[in-house]
Amino acid sequence: MSEGDARTYCIAVIPGDGIGREVVPPAVAVLEQIGKKFEIRFDFRTYEWGSDYYLNHGRMMPPNALDLLRTTDAILLGAIGHPDIRDNITLNGLLLPIRRAFDQFVNLRPAVLYPGVKSPLAGYDSRKIDMVIVRENTEGEYAQVGGLVHDGHPGELAVQASVFTRHGIERVVRFAFDLAAQPGRKKRVTSITKANAQAFGMGLWDRVFEEVKQEYPQIHTESLLVDAATIHFVRRPESFDVVVASNLFGDILSDLSAALTGSIGLAPSANIDPLRRFPSMFEPVHGSAPDIAGRGIANPMATFLACVMMLDHLNLRAAARSLENAVAEILSEGQLCTPDLGGNSSTQEVAEELIRKLESIELAMHKGAKSA
Repeated sequence: MSEGDARTYCIAVIPGDGIGREVVPPAVAVLEQIGKKFEIRFDFRTYEWGSDYYLNHGRMMPPNALDLLRTTDAILLGAIGHPDIRDNITLNGLLLPIRRAFDQFVNLRPAVLYPGVKSPLAGYDSRKIDMVIVRENTEGEYAQVGGLVHDGHPGELAVQASVFTRHGIERVVRFAFDLAAQPGRKKRVTSITKANAQAFGMGLWDRVFEEVKQEYPQIHTESLLVDAATIHFVRRPESFDVVVASNLFGDILSDLSAALTGSIGLAPSANIDPLRRFPSMFEPVHGSAPDIAGRGIANPMATFLACVMMLDHLNLRAAARSLENAVAEILSEGQLCTPDLGGNSSTQEVAEELIRKLESIELAMHKGAKSA
């Protein structure tokens, strides 16, 4: 049952804030179960960084945090955000430094309508919606270029600049085309911009997209303005396959796609360095959700699916499929659901059921091997 070599995979675990602290421990338990079944060794290193760390130390993580993370194979993040701390502090104090230091220039956000999950759109069920948003992750609108003049005074001025480079655009667009060309995808790439209003940066994006697509004649392409994209996500979501967008637009559209596929509690994401020079980071999309934190009702499925993405990235394919199949089976049965999916199950109940599913899946595999 072993997969790959006998090496130990070092995983940095940052539970973070809010419901991140509730969904990450079950995810670690699930990965430990996966490790037992597939003879994979994980070395989990937990770092208590985030908003509580900020309140105690005046910063979101220690000065040597990136050095500690650099030695790991992957990072599992829960969520970052606190109602008493400005979002720009939490974002720029932990999440963005990790993405930039490790050049995680692709933020991958799949949106799949799983069997058994209801979409708010009439007539859509069982994987009729299956798209993945490729979000540029290190520049664009999140470049943090700008500043304030006369801060706090009635005449204060804020300047915020977006940064688009040919290099940054080309590499994320090329990633999107390579992804669309993989088996099982619909061979379609949609580029999202707003070049009529942002003619310089997004005009460059449109030009680079047009150039790169010439190298992929087998891929059907579409270019949409972001406002039109929000309409078509709702009108014809089944037509989308791989969607590539800037940092801001990818962030917004992935929340919409999550809603269309049942719940943001099912939306995983991966911050990837495709060149594998640095560790990549995997997290749920849902954020810290302070409105439900501490109640034990957060949906852990997004984190479990983020673990699927992590296992895939580590080339542990059989383990990834086993975990994904267990998630899909629970969703299809519809008996254990957290409130976001219309149920009344707790985070822990869903996690325990998933571990039982993993055990039964492996038992069935062993029986099949013996009968063969």
